[in-house]
Amino acid sequence: MLKIVHPICCGIDVHKTFVVATIAFTDIKSVTTYKTQRFSTFTKDLIRLQSWLTENQCVPVCMESTGKYWLPVYNALEGSSRIVLAHPKYVKAIRGKKTDKKDSIWIADLFKHDLVTGSFIPPPAIRELRDLLRYKAKLTETINREKNRIQNILTVSNIMLSSVVSDTFGKSGSAILSHLLEHPSVKTEELLPLLHGSVRKKKDEITLALDGKISTPQRTKMGLCLDHLYYLQTSLSKIHAVAESLALPYQSALSLIETVPGIRRPSALVILSEIGADMSVFPSDKHLCSWAGLAPTNDQSAGKKKSVHISRAGNYLKPLLVQCALAAIKCKEASVFKDRYERLSRRRGHKRALIAIARMMLTALWHMLSSGEVFNSSQWQHRTKRAIPPPPAESIAIEMLRSLGYTVERFSESA
Repeated sequence: MLKIVHPICCGIDVHKTFVVATIAFTDIKSVTTYKTQRFSTFTKDLIRLQSWLTENQCVPVCMESTGKYWLPVYNALEGSSRIVLAHPKYVKAIRGKKTDKKDSIWIADLFKHDLVTGSFIPPPAIRELRDLLRYKAKLTETINREKNRIQNILTVSNIMLSSVVSDTFGKSGSAILSHLLEHPSVKTEELLPLLHGSVRKKKDEITLALDGKISTPQRTKMGLCLDHLYYLQTSLSKIHAVAESLALPYQSALSLIETVPGIRRPSALVILSEIGADMSVFPSDKHLCSWAGLAPTNDQSAGKKKSVHISRAGNYLKPLLVQCALAAIKCKEASVFKDRYERLSRRRGHKRALIAIARMMLTALWHMLSSGEVFNSSQWQHRTKRAIPPPPAESIAIEMLRSLGYTVERFSESA
């Protein structure tokens, strides 16, 4: 018989317009009685749900994470209840026996035996920072799409600026694009004074690259894309300023994160928003790496491993850590990441080696935030120290012969 961990607990089935809550009361004889009630998701009814739980002396609450609909419920109950947020796949009821009421009872039954694995929910301040920086990541993707659209317009118009300059949207490229929009019939020679820096050395090549014509519809489209691009870039700067203000209480944690080679301030902000500053919520560094999707999955049956691929978790954190790993293996200040990457890439390939470096960095972050110590490459050198290579087969054979009493002499090829 399973042990009753929570004698009084609540299971909540969350929907868009209403929630169904069931409180499970278990007595000394392990007999459970249920009390179910339905509430709307309006603020007034969520406050009534909070009062109903308080009246029944129910503090532990378990609910499933349905889209974004769980957030208002979580915010309303966070101050008075101990909430466990569960992934729907962990609390899904048997198919064919599902109703809203039965779902809430099923969640309460699982939770009273402590069979539900809760999701990591950071504090409110970290949640606000995470939401803002994830929006920033989406805007960055939109900026890249707009740049690709502008580049397609230039390609269709046979303006091969990208073949000459390293960045079409740099100082020289942006000045040329703006001038082309304002003066459709401009001559190529008139655009040369807009060049800056080392691009001036490529005047002849740029003259040939700009020998094209942008049609009126394409010019209109490019103007809209550029306006949207400038707006998005302005929005990014505003978001960064707000994110810095939200991160003021966590300056010590940010300073620790920035000591890791390959991690700078923008990346440190995103890492803080994803994992938080309190590492006690993760039992170990391995648990954190698994949560971030940097550990191989366990899929074994009949003694055979079917897959060792990393999981799909960490949609925002994992790509960022891989980018930081790319920067870390090029860092000359601390060669610990570079040495490990070179050893792994020879036999496992570039991609797997990068994942290993990303996991190594996240492991270091867990220990640093737990202990409050800055990154020290010497502490990680012994973990990645190259093993002493075994002696060659020839040396082993010679030593074996000598141990048996034989005299072994070496002869050179010239002799």
